[in-house]
Amino acid sequence: MTAGTSAPLTVLHIDTERGWRGGERQALWLATGLERIGHRSLVAARPGDPLATRAEENGLTVIPCAPVSEADALAAFMLRRTVIKEGVQIVHAHTAHAVALASLTILLTPAKMVLTRRVDFPLRRNIGTLWKYGRADGIIAISRAVADVLVKSGIDRSRIDVVPSGVDLNRAIEPASRDSLAALGIPNDAPFVILVAALVPHKDPVTFVRAVFAARREVPSLHALIVGDGPLRSEVERAVTDNQLDDAVHFAGFREDADALLAAADIVALSSKEEGLGTVLMDALVLGRPVAATAAGGIPEIICHGSCGLLAPVGGAEALGMAFVRILRDPALAAQLIKGGREQARQFSIERTAERTAAVYERVLSAPARPV
Repeated sequence: MTAGTSAPLTVLHIDTERGWRGGERQALWLATGLERIGHRSLVAARPGDPLATRAEENGLTVIPCAPVSEADALAAFMLRRTVIKEGVQIVHAHTAHAVALASLTILLTPAKMVLTRRVDFPLRRNIGTLWKYGRADGIIAISRAVADVLVKSGIDRSRIDVVPSGVDLNRAIEPASRDSLAALGIPNDAPFVILVAALVPHKDPVTFVRAVFAARREVPSLHALIVGDGPLRSEVERAVTDNQLDDAVHFAGFREDADALLAAADIVALSSKEEGLGTVLMDALVLGRPVAATAAGGIPEIICHGSCGLLAPVGGAEALGMAFVRILRDPALAAQLIKGGREQARQFSIERTAERTAAVYERVLSAPARPV
């Protein structure tokens, strides 16, 4: 039990996104982390989707929820019944779409609402956004960069708590074998850099491709692996062809073994132009892999340039490529980054995230009740 809590809390976590991305993993890890420190977590997720399946595998209670829109009144009514029946004190919205659903769910109940903002995109300035964010009793930003964007979007800074995402420091990940890498196109003796990211605009995967092109001028044996998929896939493939990298850049698509691939890489890269925090970089630090990334959003809050990774300007393909070269050519630097990265990772344990999140819950529960 966390300090200052007289009784366990019951928390309903809402994340009805389809598929499995960093936000869904964070919701799962937080829910299980809260259980470990004495609280009770219920997870509202789409039946059969990865979050629901993995929550059940972790022994959590799953509440089936498949809204047809973010303001699905029937889905909110069903969740409200759960809130009342289970004595839920906190409804925690983990995604932008979940915020409206949570706002409707807490109506006519004593439950308080907390939301987590994971992206550094400005909020839309409309009546719906003002209403649902106004309903929140607590707002968690996963980085100072995200908090700054919320303030610029009109949210009072006093309503925001910065609680970084967490990472499991105790996972035992076996690096992918050379045979597995060869099956993906990476030669047995080739160094390789990995990008694990959805192929979407804010991740800027084309800059990653151009960085590989720049690095191969100095290290012609370098290969690259892109793990993830998305609407920019064809654009990224075109960039690969335009830069004559078809034999050097390999697409793995969505992979269940992404952690094993990360653990086998010589460099873990992230080329985002907007980024809430960049939890894949936390994974790299824990797994002892050197990091080279752009200084977008909250990334500099994880990666200290020169001590636990190398940073390049947003959109700076040439600079990012030269960071790859420095790491590959300087084993002492790579070792230094690995050592510093493992030390830095301890600041971001999921246990610490759970405790800090529980403290937010306690604060909002001690505040005066809002009218229902």
